[in-house]
Amino acid sequence: MDVLVMIIEILLGLMFLMAGSMKVFGTKMQVDSFAHLKLPQWFRVFTGLTQYIAVIALVIGFWEPSWSAWAGIWLGFIMLGAAAAHIRVKDPVTALLPVIVLLILSVALTLLQSSELANFPG
Repeated sequence: MDVLVMIIEILLGLMFLMAGSMKVFGTKMQVDSFAHLKLPQWFRVFTGLTQYIAVIALVIGFWEPSWSAWAGIWLGFIMLGAAAAHIRVKDPVTALLPVIVLLILSVALTLLQSSELANFPG
């Protein structure tokens, strides 16, 4: 496995494990954030669970690279949705920076593993 791919997988896995847990367990920051974004609280939990699915796919991706390629696509769509939610409520660009960084990492992972996409599920 390429070292760069492994680093990106670990970074994304840790970030989304933390973010998903904060959403699922309803930390004040996430509850307030979803209220600010005018999104229902059930969607916060749903979003956290979808992030957990991506983390599981990233872990499987250490042994089956096609899983990490698809995890990158999955996370990319999650981040596009997050960007749309922030833009919809007219948040400043600074609020979008973490979303953009995670989107770039997700796209990079997908591109680096793109040759494995057809091998899913491995």
